[in-house]
Amino acid sequence: MTSIPETAAVVLGATTAAGAVATALLARSRRALAARSAAQSEALTAAELRGQAFHDQLQQLGDELQHLVANRLPGLALHLVSAHHPVPGPKHEALAGTAYAPLYEAVLGHYTDTVTKERRRIDASARAALRGACQDIQALSYRLQTQVESLQSDFDDPRLLDSLFKVDHLNEQAIRLVQKAAIVCGAWPGHVRPDTYVVEIVSGASSRLHGYERIKISSRLLDSNLAVVGRAAEPIAVALTELMANALEHSRDDLAVEVGVIQTGTGSVCITIDDAGTGMSAEAVRRGARLVSGAEQQDTLLTELGDPPALGLAAIGRLVADHGFQVSIDQVSPYSGVRAVLTVPPHLLTKIDEEQEPISAMAAMPAAAPAAPQWPAQAAPNAAPHSTPDSTPDSTPDSAPDEADDLPQRRRRPRAERGRGDAPGLEPQDLNPDPETARDTWSQFQAGLAAGQAATDSKEEQ
Repeated sequence: MTSIPETAAVVLGATTAAGAVATALLARSRRALAARSAAQSEALTAAELRGQAFHDQLQQLGDELQHLVANRLPGLALHLVSAHHPVPGPKHEALAGTAYAPLYEAVLGHYTDTVTKERRRIDASARAALRGACQDIQALSYRLQTQVESLQSDFDDPRLLDSLFKVDHLNEQAIRLVQKAAIVCGAWPGHVRPDTYVVEIVSGASSRLHGYERIKISSRLLDSNLAVVGRAAEPIAVALTELMANALEHSRDDLAVEVGVIQTGTGSVCITIDDAGTGMSAEAVRRGARLVSGAEQQDTLLTELGDPPALGLAAIGRLVADHGFQVSIDQVSPYSGVRAVLTVPPHLLTKIDEEQEPISAMAAMPAAAPAAPQWPAQAAPNAAPHSTPDSTPDSTPDSAPDEADDLPQRRRRPRAERGRGDAPGLEPQDLNPDPETARDTWSQFQAGLAAGQAATDSKEEQ
């Protein structure tokens, strides 16, 4: 039989072993718990970091959206009006590589399309309204032109004639301004002309301008009968008028504008316009060359032409696109100003049969020119004091009064031949028309006519 001490020792040993095992298990459990706690702590920290990053990203997205609305879209709107205005970029470059970047670009693209379509719709409406108004004003101006020319034929008072010539020239300038506005808005130039001498187109274009006396024209055409076909005569005249107007405007009042007409070896005609102004900046040259090229007429809006709109170059560009001649303004003149060149290609040129009476095409209005002046009647018993309207100085009889010898002698062109700005004493070959000289010549003619008529009446009374 085993004694109690031995049994106690066995129990104590077993208890000690069990305690050691329990201690080992407890330590292991503690280590596992600590590991889980550390992992959970790391996961919590990572979650907090992700939450902070997400919050920061939301903040950036909110800032970017506010930047898009407050800065980028208004900047894009200005850029669509003028490329000088830059479009601001993203505020946070960190968003450039995220999935949100294409969304912002899509917003900009849709905004561009919407604004562009709306601008074109508004521009088309404005053009239609302006075109209708211009055509109405043109019609009234032509009626006024007819009335003024009628008065020039009906009266011989030098002071009244002087005023009528001034009114005629002012109305002519008004017609030019309205005409180019109508052309920019899509209207045709307003005239259908026959084939017209090249030099007559150039001189007629210069006569439409204030400051015409500063324009000096020289011609080196090989063929004196060279002409522009009728369908292109008025468009080329309008384009030349605007180029000359720019040259006059951008040079001093005491400086001449030189215009040269040259027939090239390729069969074209080049008309050069040289001024001695300050020239144009590189940006102005690029913009002007784009306008006169005629290549982007559908993309040019009225709002892009300035305030007030500069319509001259835009009108030239539309005429170039419609009729096929060329214009360049990117050269420097010999006087450090601007050289503009208008080139008429061979298919727009023709020749006029000089054996036939030429018909002038430079009248700026569709109505006929004023009636021919009445010359003194032939000396015959009981004859009427005036001859027929078709009589000429060459048919005046030798028995006419001596006072009639002072009348200005010229070859009168037919009624339809005289163009706008013409007056007695001016012929088609006059490359520098001078309305003041025309006015003085007309006054002298009227005075001589009155003297001759008085002498004829006195002789009949005797």
